[in-house]
Amino acid sequence: MKYLYNPPQIIKQIFHKYIWGSRIDEILLTFDDGPTPQTTEKILNKLKELNLKAIFFVVGDNVRKYPELAKLILENGHILGNHTFNHKILTEIDKHSRIIQIQKAQEEVLQNMNYKMEYFRPPHGRFYSKLAKDLSAINLQNVMWSLLTYDYKNDFNIIKKAIDNNLKSNSIVVFHDSIKSKDVILQSLDYIYENATEKKYVFGEPTKCLK
Repeated sequence: MKYLYNPPQIIKQIFHKYIWGSRIDEILLTFDDGPTPQTTEKILNKLKELNLKAIFFVVGDNVRKYPELAKLILENGHILGNHTFNHKILTEIDKHSRIIQIQKAQEEVLQNMNYKMEYFRPPHGRFYSKLAKDLSAINLQNVMWSLLTYDYKNDFNIIKKAIDNNLKSNSIVVFHDSIKSKDVILQSLDYIYENATEKKYVFGEPTKCLK
C-alpha cells in the first residue's frame, strides 16, 4: 500500500490560505481526535519528559465528555484547536451541518474552558472549497500538515518510515490522541525526537510556528 505522507505541492498552491508547514524553521507537533482517557495523559507525560509543546485538535464532544483532560492539556502549556464537534467528514454533510460542526465545537471549548480556539483542522483532512471563507467568519485558520505519520494504523514500522523519509526542519507533524494510536504513540514520540535531534532539527512552540 502506498501512503501519502505529504500532500502534493499543487494542492498547497491552490489552497494557499491554509497552513501546510511551520512558518519558522522549527517542527510543530499536532495531535488529532482527543481528548481520550487512555491516551491523553500518556502523551502529556511524554511531551513533558521531552520538553516539547504541541497543539491538540480536539473533538468538541470529547471535550464535553472529558473536560478535565482538555484542561490538563492547557495546564501543561499546550494549545487547543478545533476538530469539529462529532468528527464528521465535512465533505459528506451539507453546508448548514458543516457550520454547526465547527461552531458547536468552538462554543463547547469556550463555555467549558473559557478558551477561544484560533486554529482548525478538518477530520480526515477532508475540506471543501469554501472552508477558508467559513472559518474566516469565526476567526479560525485552517492548519493542515506536511507529515502524516499514520500512527492510527498502530504499526510502528509505518511511522518510522514516515519520519525517516519525510521529516523536515519545518514539518507540521500529525499524530493522534486516540485509542487507535495508544499502543505506539510513546515509542513514536521518542523516535521522532531522536530522529530530529540527529538531524539537528528544533521543535517549536505552536503559536510561533503558526503565526
